[in-house]
Amino acid sequence: MEETIPGTEAAQIRQQRGTSLLETAVRYAEERHWDVFPGTWLVPGDGVQHCSCGDPACAAPGAHPAREDWAAQATGSATVARRMWQKQQSASILLPTGRTFDAIDVPETAGFLALARMQRMELTLGPVTLAPDRRMRFFVLPGAGAKVPDLVRRLGWAPRALDLGVLGEGAYVAAPPTRIGTRGAVQWACRPTAVNRWLPDVEELVSPLAYACGRDR
Repeated sequence: MEETIPGTEAAQIRQQRGTSLLETAVRYAEERHWDVFPGTWLVPGDGVQHCSCGDPACAAPGAHPAREDWAAQATGSATVARRMWQKQQSASILLPTGRTFDAIDVPETAGFLALARMQRMELTLGPVTLAPDRRMRFFVLPGAGAKVPDLVRRLGWAPRALDLGVLGEGAYVAAPPTRIGTRGAVQWACRPTAVNRWLPDVEELVSPLAYACGRDR
């Protein structure tokens, strides 16, 4: 069963229900060849859900690494992923960046504006997530961090002037259907499909993204 989120701009985002975190993590490793690792999870108590890390002021409850060695724990093996999530089936699904993909991080409003422009330009997009923190992450080929500052300057912007970041080596993204506390779940703004298995280079997307971030200032 799927539902759409009301109030979004430029696109309707569908949320998939009925698929377990374990099954989804295994599918990401098996079908997309993405490295995955289990993060923290939500623990019910006193009528609310708390992060398994135990910090009452956790900034991303149920959606951050549970171990300091998470980078070494990440695996692209579906068998190993299944084994890890069987130990804690409510663990969040986290994807390390800088390996099979980087992620361009922009505000939700700029992201939807960029998506609309990209559709008009008939650009081929990779997967795009929308998180409850109202940020969108566009998946692109690794190495984006080294390219983006110069590409943005060529477009006439100072890199620091735009709310446009790159998640690369040493970082991670939370993958759908991971929930972040009471804020809601991470969802796909552009779902992984056979069509977007081959990711775009950041050079193909940076112009509409920079334009949208400039408009969103």
